[in-house]
Parts: sequence; C-alpha cells; structure tokens
Amino acid sequence: MFNSLSVISSRSRRRWFYPLLSVMVALGLVLWPMSNPVKALPWDRLLFQGVQILQLSNISDRQEVQLGQQINDQMVGSQIKLYRNARINKYVDQVGQRLAAVSDRPDIPYTFQVVRDDSVNAFATMGGFVYVTTGLLATVDNEAQLASVMGHEIGHITQRHALKQMRQAAVTRGIATAAGVDTNRLVNLGVEFALNRPRSRSDELEADQKSLRILAKAGYPQSAMIAFLEKLLDQPSPPSFLSTHPATRDRISAIQKTIDPKNANTGYGLDAQAYRSAVQPLR
Repeated sequence: MFNSLSVISSRSRRRWFYPLLSVMVALGLVLWPMSNPVKALPWDRLLFQGVQILQLSNISDRQEVQLGQQINDQMVGSQIKLYRNARINKYVDQVGQRLAAVSDRPDIPYTFQVVRDDSVNAFATMGGFVYVTTGLLATVDNEAQLASVMGHEIGHITQRHALKQMRQAAVTRGIATAAGVDTNRLVNLGVEFALNRPRSRSDELEADQKSLRILAKAGYPQSAMIAFLEKLLDQPSPPSFLSTHPATRDRISAIQKTIDPKNANTGYGLDAQAYRSAVQPLR
C-alpha cells in the first residue's frame, strides 16, 4: 500500500512539475534579455525589421492606394505644384487610363496629374499615382511618345518597385517599431523615392519592358519609346532625371532587341499635328 501511494504521488508530482518547469524556462527566455540588454539588442532589432518587411510584403491593393494617396497629398502640399488647366489634365488622364486598362494591374484606380515644371520629367508613386511635367508635354513630338513615358511609370506601379525600395530602406534605416509600420516615415520615404531617389538598373529596364507591352496592347507603336529616348540624347543638356536611370543608349539597345521591326511603327498616336492641337494650351 505504501509503495502504491508513492508511485501515485510521484506521477502526480511529474504532472505538475514539468509544465511548471516549461513556464519557468519560458519566463527565463523573456526576462533574460532584460538583464542582458547589449546581447539582446540585435535580436530585437532583427525581429522588428522582420515585422516591417512582412507587413510591407503583404500590403493589400487598398492599403497601397491609401498610402499612395497620403504620399500624393504631402507632395502636392509641399513639393510640387500642379498645372490646373482642365483641358490638358483631361487629355493626359485619357491617355493614362487607356494605358492602365491594359496593364498588369488594371483593377486599381489610377490618378494622372500634370506638374507645372519646365524640366522634362515623369515620376510615379505606389497606388496608381503618375505625374508628368509640362516640360515633358512640351518636348514629346506626339501622343505615342508621351504614352511610352507614362507606360514606363505605370510599369513601376504594376511591379510595386516603390514598395520594394521601402522594404530595403526598412532594413538599412531600421525604421520599424514594436508597433509595426510607422506610416509617417513611410510617407516621407515615398516622397523621397518619387522625387529624388534613383531606382535600380533592373527596375528601370523592367519598367521599359512593361511599357513596351502596354504600348502594344493599347495600340501605340513601340518605336515611339526609342524615338523619345533618341530625342533626349540629341539635346544639349539631357534631362536631369536621366541621371537616375540606366545609360540611355543601353536602354535603347535593350528595347531594340525586344521589339519586332516589322510592327514597330504600327499603331495610333504618331500624328504630330494632332498632338500639338491637344496640348495647345501649353503654347
């Protein structure tokens, strides 16, 4: 009888002892970094960066559009001045919507805006926001050339290149917090990337290829992209935005290898007179 009770007692003690031991070990793992902050810091930092990267990787279309709207609002409020001519804005939007409808992401809303700036430039941010300058509109020879530039910017959006840059910045700058994504910092990064920061060579070449596909699907001649880039090469002072892109001749070479010369000049939008009429308010 005594032996039986001892066995039962021993089994009973094991039933509560091992769970208790597990709890004590878990508490020790939690409390140990507090008593060893120097050793624990890299792990904490790595964890928070992982949260940041994970959230950016899984961002929904709706969240991306909302973030793009906040970036747009900040840029328009402090960094850029929009050109308010209704006729010009309607025309640019029509061209842009025609391209966006045949892109890889036709289901998100796209916003095309004209920036009052004499420099030849175009840029974009996440969530479907595309910007072209009055200087670009005055420089291109026809609608197809304009479409080739806008298609390139749409390509950046469809491939989520801005989000990729943000993920990289989350690692290098450590902008993550225990609460997750700091929206204000992301908006500031978005403004920086849209206006100033160069994208990688691979991103730019990929956006060129996306633009070629978009042009063909929308009915524009793919040769317009080459014509525009060659036009920029002939200028005494190439636009400053080209300094953030791969060498222009390299881009032309890559495009020439992609398009079919037999169909390169086939399509809509090569009429220079029709284009000058459409953008007449700029003159």
